[in-house]
Amino acid sequence: MSEHRRKPPQSQGGGRAAVRRGVTGSPGRRAAPRSATGSPSGSYESQDSSSAGQEQPYEGRAAARRAAQRSGGGRRRAAEGAAAGAGAGRGAVGGGGGRRGGGGSGGPGGPGAGGPGRGRGRGAVPPGKRRIIDYPRAGKLGWRRFVPSWKQVTGTFVAFCAAMMVAGGIAYALVEIPDVKKAEAQTNVFYWDDDTQMAATGGTQNRQIVPIYKIPEHMRYAVISAENATFYKDSGIDPMGIGRAVFNMATGGETQGGSTITQQFVKNTYLDQSQTLTRKARELFISIKVGAEMEKDDVLAGYLNAAYYGRNAYGIQSAAQAYFDKDAEELSLSESAFLAAVLKGPNLYNPDGGVGANASREANTKRAHARWKWILDRMVETGNLEKSKRDQITKFPELAKQKSSLSGQTGYLVDTAKDYVTTKLDISPEELEQGGYKIYTTFNKTRVKQMEKAVEKTKKAFLDPDKRSRDKFVQFGAASVDPKSGAIVALYGGEGMDKGHYTNNANTRGVPVGSTWKPYVLASAMEEGTVESGGTPLSPESLYNGDDRLIINDQNGNPIKDAEGNPFRQKNESDRMWGKVTLRKAMEQSINTPFVQLGIDVGLSKTRDLAARTGILEESFDKGNLKNASFSLGTSTPSAIRMADSYGSFAAEGAHYEPYSVSKVTLTKNGKEEILPGFEKPKRKTAMDSAVANNVTDVLQDVIKTGTGKKIADIGFPVAGKTGTTDKNKSAWFVGYTRELSTSVTLFRTDPKEGKLLSMNGTGGVPSIHGGDIPAQIWKDYMKAAMKEFMPPEPFPEAEKIGEIVGKPTAPPSPTETPDPEDSATATPTEPDPSGSPSGEPSPGESCDPFDWKCNQNGGTTDGGTDTGGTDGGATGGETTTPEPPTGGADGGDSGGGGWFGGPAGRPEE
Repeated sequence: MSEHRRKPPQSQGGGRAAVRRGVTGSPGRRAAPRSATGSPSGSYESQDSSSAGQEQPYEGRAAARRAAQRSGGGRRRAAEGAAAGAGAGRGAVGGGGGRRGGGGSGGPGGPGAGGPGRGRGRGAVPPGKRRIIDYPRAGKLGWRRFVPSWKQVTGTFVAFCAAMMVAGGIAYALVEIPDVKKAEAQTNVFYWDDDTQMAATGGTQNRQIVPIYKIPEHMRYAVISAENATFYKDSGIDPMGIGRAVFNMATGGETQGGSTITQQFVKNTYLDQSQTLTRKARELFISIKVGAEMEKDDVLAGYLNAAYYGRNAYGIQSAAQAYFDKDAEELSLSESAFLAAVLKGPNLYNPDGGVGANASREANTKRAHARWKWILDRMVETGNLEKSKRDQITKFPELAKQKSSLSGQTGYLVDTAKDYVTTKLDISPEELEQGGYKIYTTFNKTRVKQMEKAVEKTKKAFLDPDKRSRDKFVQFGAASVDPKSGAIVALYGGEGMDKGHYTNNANTRGVPVGSTWKPYVLASAMEEGTVESGGTPLSPESLYNGDDRLIINDQNGNPIKDAEGNPFRQKNESDRMWGKVTLRKAMEQSINTPFVQLGIDVGLSKTRDLAARTGILEESFDKGNLKNASFSLGTSTPSAIRMADSYGSFAAEGAHYEPYSVSKVTLTKNGKEEILPGFEKPKRKTAMDSAVANNVTDVLQDVIKTGTGKKIADIGFPVAGKTGTTDKNKSAWFVGYTRELSTSVTLFRTDPKEGKLLSMNGTGGVPSIHGGDIPAQIWKDYMKAAMKEFMPPEPFPEAEKIGEIVGKPTAPPSPTETPDPEDSATATPTEPDPSGSPSGEPSPGESCDPFDWKCNQNGGTTDGGTDTGGTDGGATGGETTTPEPPTGGADGGDSGGGGWFGGPAGRPEE
């Protein structure tokens, strides 16, 4: 073989192969045969081979290394010696070590006998103590130690299932089948602000148990068709429904009740109505046991006897008595369908109305009718009613008159507090009715009686329904709030629930507030300025045109058009041509035209924003007039509670506190009473700058001293307030305050069948009613009594000068203009005298008989929208009315219809 094809000579070390073979001879291309070197035989040779050398004595690792070096070992470490016993090799005793592992210490020719090592470690580690649960896993490195094996996963799952089965079996054995007789709702106790008891509601007094055979078959099938069509076939639980409920609770979604009649029966017979996973699990086990051990008819009878139907009626027998004045077994098909409809939720389906913004009488009646009809149709669909019989049912059943054990104002106070509690706790009224609550209110017993006395005194002197038809259906409402905290201290909701009046007039809805809205317009002008002032705050001494039938311009100076496209002209109560008057004077005499123009100049949205900051709910804004000039004249419909609280922001120098009616709530469960969170006093918010609020107060004091509210001027201490009267004399208001109390009084007339506002022209034997007479008199009588506790009262702060004076005085007023007949006020206005007081009214120094309604009258117009509700210290009940749209006419000095406010193209509307 040629020289260049020969391999180069190997290094003296012999390389890796030499080390593996345990070569001890001279270096060379090839290792010498193992038998020739005296090395032990290879790892794969038997111990008795004839070529095997003699057994070398044990000399340890160092000797093995020296031997390897002497025999020309490679660069890698030689075997560490057979005697170390650390290798996993299979060679003979004393063999050379492998690349990774040394020789073993086993017997000749056996594994670990010192031959060339094939193990992965340099030395074997003695095994540790064996663990029952090998986790983290031994023998694994890094993150692999924490990855369970399939055996561990399977074992854990099996153990979990076994534990759940055991726990389920124990739970099933321990739970009891519910007994309707023991499902007695506890009472809710309400307290005055001095912690003395006001009333107790709910409890067991109105539950009567009847057997299944006394419940008409059509009642049973109405409920089954509506609630659980598969009732007689299913096992009593709805796994999908339970899954949805658990998922919703886990994710913070809407809570749900039981899906089947069985589950609802279980839920209704246990007082703990908390929406928790623990209660749901307990309810599930009980439902399973009920489904397995109770007869279906017994479950159905239990459900119908345990359910709450509204009107404080628990069970079908009490419900039949409450709604129809008859026993359950006498119910007709139509009446049964109605009671089945109410079970959907009495608070929303009882035509009497309920607690909350969406539970008005009208809304509930509409829902009840729709569900009653659906249930009858559903009975046909499920085969539980013949269509021919269904077709005979066309008339909604007539309900008996509602009854209440709560007399006087107590019912309205309780309803107001209930609304506040359900809102704060985020529970349904039905859950609250389960009882166990102690509710401590802000209502002051003495002031409630004082307010009721003031209303009844005026009502008795003013109304005579037997002689005058216009005196029928007249409603009074009032509320009094502490401006420094927002606490509702008193309210007047009506004649009393025990007398059949269930609408809370303190939470008036659909009753426009008229000129009591004008202070918000003035405040927004003093805060934001106008187009004329370039955004600089406006002074109340600024001049505006007060002429009757004044053309109102948009912010560009162009006439606003009415519905027919003509320039819109705003009316006042009187046809007097006032010329330029200060805003102070316009407020004092409640002149419309300056405030309609001022509202446009400021921007209607800015007035809305300021009113909202004082506590007026957005839902109460007149949606039909949001962009209408008439918005500034009080077409919105806040409640009496909200108006009292809102004016409290002026009394508190611009600070606002949300109205509240409950200061503390406790709940007794399992014999333990706990204080529930969420009833802390409302925090102070800033509604406006103190300078703005104090200037409004200064102007409103003049309303009392020399203006439309001067009937109150002799009350004996400083007060501020504003009158309000609406279009066609449909409502009249007075809202006023001291530093200690802010109180609002409203008067209106409603059609009990249609719920619409009626004109009060002729009521009380006078041509028209104004805010400065009857409401002002009630306000005066109440505040005179209520303020005795605070005498001497805290004085109003001095009003610092504010804003820029805009406008220029004009020539003396021109001759009066006679309005068109169709625009004339219902009550013929009289020419005011030069002093500004309407003709026939006494000067501020003159005295008036308390019930001379022609003395010190003010005027006003407006037409209103509809308040969709809100939480007024807990109150949301009330009559919803649908007043007529604005006409642009006038009926007094407080408000009037307006043209549609839309500036020229390219300018955004307010």
